[in-house]
Amino acid sequence: MTSATLKLACDLIARPSITPDDAGCQAMLIARLRAIGFECETLLFDDVTNLWARRGKTGPVLAFAGHTDVVPTGPLDKWHSDPFAPEIRDGMLYGRGAADMKSSIAAMVTACERFVEQHADHQGSIALLITSDEEGIAINGTVRVIETLEARGEKIDWALIGEPSSQARVGDVVKNGRRGSIGAKLTINGVQGHVAYPHKVDNPIHRAMPALHELARHEWDQGNRFFPPTSFQISNINAGTGAHNVVPGHAEVWFNLRYSTEIDAHQIIETTRAILAKHELDYDIDWSISGYPFLTPEGELVIAAQQAIKQHTGITTSLETTGGTSDGRFIAPTGAQVLELGPVNESIHKLNEHVNIDELEQLSKIYQGILEQLLT
Repeated sequence: MTSATLKLACDLIARPSITPDDAGCQAMLIARLRAIGFECETLLFDDVTNLWARRGKTGPVLAFAGHTDVVPTGPLDKWHSDPFAPEIRDGMLYGRGAADMKSSIAAMVTACERFVEQHADHQGSIALLITSDEEGIAINGTVRVIETLEARGEKIDWALIGEPSSQARVGDVVKNGRRGSIGAKLTINGVQGHVAYPHKVDNPIHRAMPALHELARHEWDQGNRFFPPTSFQISNINAGTGAHNVVPGHAEVWFNLRYSTEIDAHQIIETTRAILAKHELDYDIDWSISGYPFLTPEGELVIAAQQAIKQHTGITTSLETTGGTSDGRFIAPTGAQVLELGPVNESIHKLNEHVNIDELEQLSKIYQGILEQLLT
């Protein structure tokens, strides 16, 4: 018999909601949520569709957060089945978004349905914050919803994000924080000319190498209990005119730092400037901060998640902060406790994305267990 969670996950996967197109997913969720007493508000910002659904008028507020958008499929001929025609094979549900993160959203909704049926007069409020702009540039999604909520004094106490946090089995890892992310486009200016006349040129590639070497070897911090040391990585180097006998007039270097709570963006920028100045570079630099680090230490939400996972899987979960950024970076600054808990992440963004169908119902029961511990 197909579970309610599996059926809803299949219905969501069948909608080709490539960022920022929600493709009707949120309308489907609204119908389910209104039926159990949620007030649903659609927030449109440019081409992005967002949903804020809430059941209850008082605090505390436990908000499930997630996204209906998915990344592009990649080459269709490399998929074993249509990525938007969900298919079950060997106990796995296949389709784009199966792991990231339509199955989580389905589990959230069915958990809420069972919880409300059993606890119609629950304490506080349950909410869902769903966006169609997480996999893209993320400027009109969760961040805009949070700005709207903050402007009207609506606060989230606990945020449970359905990102695929697990490694081998559902619940074995939850993310209680994320590193910050700061990137830069560095342009080193030189003097273009013929390679045969080195005294008439200033080679920006040669100029850049010692400085880049020092930046790559620099110890930014040593990390801490929850975070590894800050990591500096160069992602692109572009220079040259296309001719083998011309020294270019400039070189572009793109780099990124994933940083811990031991350092802040201002310190990173100032240290970088000092190293570039030391090497006497003529340069321009454009910085981009895509997320600040956040951490939810042991508290009510972490404890509730640990206990629910133990109850329904027998697993003692591990707290980690590894991986990229998530929309938690927009929610945590409001003072909310933020935790990421979702399916196994092995196949996310890959061809033939999939999730274990048995773990779908486990995830729904874990979410329900967290509701029971915090709102009853």
